[in-house]
Amino acid sequence: MFDLYGYGPSILEGTLLTIELSLAALGISLLLGFIGALFKLSRSPFLEGLARLYTTIIRGIPDLVLMLIVFFGGQVFINRYAPLLGFNGYIDINPFIAGVLTIGFIFGAYMTETFRGAILAVPAGQLEAGFAYGLSRLQVFFRILLPQMIRHAIPGFGNNWLVLVKTTALVSIIGLDDMVRKAALAAGATRKPFTFYLVVALNYLAITSVSVYLLNWMEKRYSAGVIKA
Repeated sequence: MFDLYGYGPSILEGTLLTIELSLAALGISLLLGFIGALFKLSRSPFLEGLARLYTTIIRGIPDLVLMLIVFFGGQVFINRYAPLLGFNGYIDINPFIAGVLTIGFIFGAYMTETFRGAILAVPAGQLEAGFAYGLSRLQVFFRILLPQMIRHAIPGFGNNWLVLVKTTALVSIIGLDDMVRKAALAAGATRKPFTFYLVVALNYLAITSVSVYLLNWMEKRYSAGVIKA
């Protein structure tokens, strides 16, 4: 029933690759987002300006254009300057790495704004109280700021994650064998595009549905004991 004219295992393989790509890109976006948020809240005009430039540029350029620039432009750049470092021969950029770096870099900008807002939502008086009790900066961060920041960040983080998962469909453009590309190849061979793209749509729906369930659980977990107005 689920053989899909012999292409079922191929679609499943592409689905697993999509999930791997999403999780790897999420890790990069979280790191960049947290660093970007700290830069935006920094007292240094240089760091604040750098973070503002990053978020402005990324949010103003379409994701597909950025992916093509990173994949093709990065390939040209590497092969032009690699001989200066002693590397001879043509260097081919791995589509998976290009996809992870591009999507992670893009959503790092959105995570920056999410984390910035979450940090600002924590009352400054509580942080000052922590310092007044003699806590170190790390203790204030891990015991006061981080737990409350996570609670405020979950809604925005969830939205970014769901959009990130759907954005992975763009990697098929650069030749990565994700489930969209696997479906395109199967549709071309069998002339049944509706069947295979419907399966891809259901796969994305399944991934996002599980994600929504987990995000709702996290929101309840971190909101325990909080009195809602």
